Amino acid sequence: MSDGEPLTYRDAGVDIAAADRMLADVKAAVQRTHNASVVKTLADFGGLYALGQYRDPVLVSGTDGVGTKLKIAFALDRHDTIGQDLVAMCVDDIVCQGARPLFFLDYFATGRLTPETAAEVIRGIARACESVGCALIGGETAELPGFYADGEYDLAGFAVGVVERDEIIDGSAVVEGDVVLGLPSSGLHSNGFSLARKALLEFGGLGLDLPVPELGRSLGEELLEPTRLYAPHIVALLDAGVRPHGIVHVTGGGWPGNISRVIPPGLCAVCDPAAVPVPPVMGLIQKLGGVTDEEMYATFNMGIGMALVLSEADAARSADLCQQRGLIPFQVGRIAVGDLRFRYV
Repeated sequence: MSDGEPLTYRDAGVDIAAADRMLADVKAAVQRTHNASVVKTLADFGGLYALGQYRDPVLVSGTDGVGTKLKIAFALDRHDTIGQDLVAMCVDDIVCQGARPLFFLDYFATGRLTPETAAEVIRGIARACESVGCALIGGETAELPGFYADGEYDLAGFAVGVVERDEIIDGSAVVEGDVVLGLPSSGLHSNGFSLARKALLEFGGLGLDLPVPELGRSLGEELLEPTRLYAPHIVALLDAGVRPHGIVHVTGGGWPGNISRVIPPGLCAVCDPAAVPVPPVMGLIQKLGGVTDEEMYATFNMGIGMALVLSEADAARSADLCQQRGLIPFQVGRIAVGDLRFRYV
């Protein structure tokens, strides 16, 4: 820009035209997530969603991000799976209270917008929303010059679902003798990546592009394995008449920090780590980082990304239904009388 020329927003680092090109690129993917409940108007400053017919509806909302897993996406310049991580971290939270996901919004922030990268991320978000029957009805793309390093961005997601008031799942129905059923994870999901990166990359000196025999693929491919979407499986169980007494999304805090959240006072979830094979990537983290068992189970999902507390009959039925959907569950424990809420066998 020569002297005397007027300063523009683009000169300051914000390219609105680039954002418009990106939005045009993802429009079809976003529209595929819409259903009859999505209301369109002439000016959509907010996403509109018609709730439909419910007796006594309660909205359940959740928000989350992807954490430092993004560092792996930046390093590999691969952004096609990170959108699923974002959706899963939000919708798999709200289904824990029996909610059926309705709609989703995203927030994408970067220092300098690269339309191709942003479009890749948002298409991933849209694919995940479509697979769980959740409408992507809005979002925000923010260009913040000087705030993020070149090539980096941050993500946040916001999910809303609905459950009838008398069908809310909150752990209050958990009783002695209930079964704790664990649904298998697809890997690290989106938790513990600060510890994982330190153990694998810094302590272990591993490269993201090199094959790792223990993993059967490159470390980068393993670390970018997207978070499993449990919401469709949980909704299918609810539709089949299964009534879990408690549902747990095993994220930060691992087994003890999450399973204990749905255990009423006076009861204890007694769980057996030996019931679940340790995923190879987690065994590698523990070996290279010298991480204790206690720290591993308090940080990572250790093979189960979702846990359900069920009656004996519902546990057997749920196991059959999950196997029909391609998930082989583990019986990881039972509910006993006790003051700790969670302990290992």
